[in-house]
Amino acid sequence: MSYKSQYKPVVRSLVAAFGLVCFSAAVSAQTHLRIAGNFAPDHSSSMAMQMFKKEVDSASKGALIIDVFDNQQLGGAQENVTQTRSGTIDMCWVGMAFLSRTVPELEAVSMPFMFPSREVAYKVMDGPAVDLIEAKMADKGFTSLGFMELGSRQVTNSQRPVKTMADLKGLKIRMQPIETHLATFRALGANPLPMDIKEVYSALDQKVIDGQDNPFALILASRFFEVQKYVSNTGHFFDFISVVANKKKIEALPADQQKILRTAMTNAIKWQRGVSVKADADSLVELQKKGMVYTELPASEREAMRKATAGVVDEVKKRLGAPFVDQVLAEVKKAGG
Repeated sequence: MSYKSQYKPVVRSLVAAFGLVCFSAAVSAQTHLRIAGNFAPDHSSSMAMQMFKKEVDSASKGALIIDVFDNQQLGGAQENVTQTRSGTIDMCWVGMAFLSRTVPELEAVSMPFMFPSREVAYKVMDGPAVDLIEAKMADKGFTSLGFMELGSRQVTNSQRPVKTMADLKGLKIRMQPIETHLATFRALGANPLPMDIKEVYSALDQKVIDGQDNPFALILASRFFEVQKYVSNTGHFFDFISVVANKKKIEALPADQQKILRTAMTNAIKWQRGVSVKADADSLVELQKKGMVYTELPASEREAMRKATAGVVDEVKKRLGAPFVDQVLAEVKKAGG
């Protein structure tokens, strides 16, 4: 046997071992971040998270891997907030109401009839009025990554068409667990009940509640048309989806990776907002095709609702402080509201 032949198996073993070490090092260099949400896979927010995942993977050259869990895979909305704050998961995208239990300052941008259009809402949510809110999020262990559109919330129910404020009287309506929303519907004469989104479909199906409120796109994605007959364009709140991360987890990442995350999320949010206008209109058409009866609420009735809920704004001022709420309202006016 030649000298070279004698050591050839050894060399091959060393090369294989070296390759395994390199592969193991590459794998161990990857950072996995888990992000959870309660929205259906075909909702625009869930699709935006898939875009976020792809951009992060590409920009980080595989060093950052985003594991997306939509459709309540890791629990309901409130559970996701708790999990993110504790660090059980790294990020979540969730309706602002569920985050407001921990960061009550979010109520200042969740008041009834405060945004006359999505354009005004965007300006406020991207402006200085939200700086204090995001600072409060940080105090509670969250890093805010931005706000996607949830949209104008509309009432559905199984009892009767809602054409006037009086038609809401006595209806058991599921609301998000935020005092501002509950107080608004009490002022409108309804019987609001707080409930996590994961429980709503079965509660409607079993007639535990009469109705619920959500944007058209979410009503469609959640298949509420199967258990609801009537839908109206009440537009009582313009709502957002908050994207938050565990503050310690994000701050532990290298600065370049933090920048990659923020840039990718900014792009995902921009895309999601861009498709929301068409998704909202298309969803209403589809809901009617599915058999829901749609009724237009006259502008005069919406104005009557706004006046009836004026006391809700005063209550928010008492809880959060009038100067802060007035600052937010000033920003709404400056934005065209």
